[in-house]
Amino acid sequence: MPSSDQPPTSASPSGSSQASIDLRVRVEYLERDNRRLRRLSIGSLGVTAVLLGLAAALVVTAARHGMPGFIPDVVEAKEFLLRDGNGRVRGAWGFDDLGAARLALQDDATSRSVKLNLLEDGTAGLTFADSAGTPRMVVALLPDGTASLVFADGRGLTRTVLTLSPNGASTLIFADPGGNARSGIGIDSRGRAMFTVAGLEEDTASGQKEDPESR
Repeated sequence: MPSSDQPPTSASPSGSSQASIDLRVRVEYLERDNRRLRRLSIGSLGVTAVLLGLAAALVVTAARHGMPGFIPDVVEAKEFLLRDGNGRVRGAWGFDDLGAARLALQDDATSRSVKLNLLEDGTAGLTFADSAGTPRMVVALLPDGTASLVFADGRGLTRTVLTLSPNGASTLIFADPGGNARSGIGIDSRGRAMFTVAGLEEDTASGQKEDPESR
């Protein structure tokens, strides 16, 4: 008896009728084999679809919940936005028009209140702005190592500046409502105290007053 996987052959082919029977048997075998292949293909496609769906679900879950083994080593972007529960932008991390790296946080009225900048030359600054967006306090570090703390009024005019230089000199300058420096105190690089009023500087070590332009 022929096996189910092999087409039967005639033991004594003796005529056209026997050839027709053999041909019909072979055609039936091919059709049966094709149907079996179609069933296998459909089953394979179904399994593949299920596996792809599971993989996509795992990726989404890992992205949302940070599953171990699915946390990327590097995430790259030109800008990141921070949104609140209502979808409003409350912060941004990226680059400004001048190429400075920045991190800005703002209130719900979209007025920036805190901004951290790092310029291309290495200057770093932290700016605090009021509800109108006016800078009121700036902490800065220059490339040469000079550190400063600047206070401004509601109009944005500088009123007080505290500076520490790399040579050890430290100064505190006060300005009038027009933004003009009126007085200051400090310690120079030699360790001597200084006092300045309206452009005149007094050297407290010698008790003499002199015009700073004459030095």
